Amino acid sequence: MNTPRVLIVEDEAVIAMALEMFLEELGAHVVATAGNVQEALQKATSEDFDIAFLDVNLNGQKAHVVPGVLERRHKPFAFVTGYGEQGVLEAHADAPVVAKPFSRDAVSTALEKLKSRLPGGPSG
Repeated sequence: MNTPRVLIVEDEAVIAMALEMFLEELGAHVVATAGNVQEALQKATSEDFDIAFLDVNLNGQKAHVVPGVLERRHKPFAFVTGYGEQGVLEAHADAPVVAKPFSRDAVSTALEKLKSRLPGGPSG
């Protein structure tokens, strides 16, 4: 797989746009973004994507239900959070964490980890 399709779940438009820009530069294609928990759940269940980048806190609401949906669909995901690893539930401790403010390198590292978890493994 050369071009992974990405779902971004992020409530801050500027951060979502920066993440999308980095992902596109890194060869990914952002197919959908969601800014609140309801939208995230709808897109996580219906959109055609390969991997996801999730903010943990959406407008004050914890988005802890979204990773469960992604796991049931076998979609690898990374957390994008200002809370660091303590903002992530133990059940999802193996998910990459991109700390805000993030760098292109941090996004790249997480993207590579997620791509290696896709069916078919690393496409090297």
